[in-house]
Amino acid sequence: MTPPPQGSAYLHANALVLGEFGLLLRGPAGAGKSTLTLQLIADWRARGAFAALVGDDRVAMEARHGRLIARPHPSIRGMIEARGLGVLRVDFEPACVLRAVVDLLALDESPERFPDASECRTELSGVILPRLFENAARVGAVTRIGSYIQAVATN
Repeated sequence: MTPPPQGSAYLHANALVLGEFGLLLRGPAGAGKSTLTLQLIADWRARGAFAALVGDDRVAMEARHGRLIARPHPSIRGMIEARGLGVLRVDFEPACVLRAVVDLLALDESPERFPDASECRTELSGVILPRLFENAARVGAVTRIGSYIQAVATN
């Protein structure tokens, strides 16, 4: 296995760029991280916006100057698993600055209607980021995440 960049560690998660917004998707195995990643990228591209994968399944995290940088694992960069299709090769970005985290719930769970303020942030490698809880299987997940990104980006 290739070691992560100096001062970073690999995390079981997906990272992607939507416009200029770096997003980290975390969740248990089978929660829909890869499928949701593909849906978000397709949705943003369909609207004429830039969108790309950074990493699927294994993402290196590195804190730099108060920002959190995500990079793909070298052995699987540019690849994403599409359930039922196998591993696909896709365009990817070599890194992004993460602006928020979406924690995916198990498929039988739903996010709180009004989450506690303390749940709306998370710390990764000493960097605090806004956080949203979502269920990838719920109708409208892509739309809710898009609205969340708009809200975070304008605040």
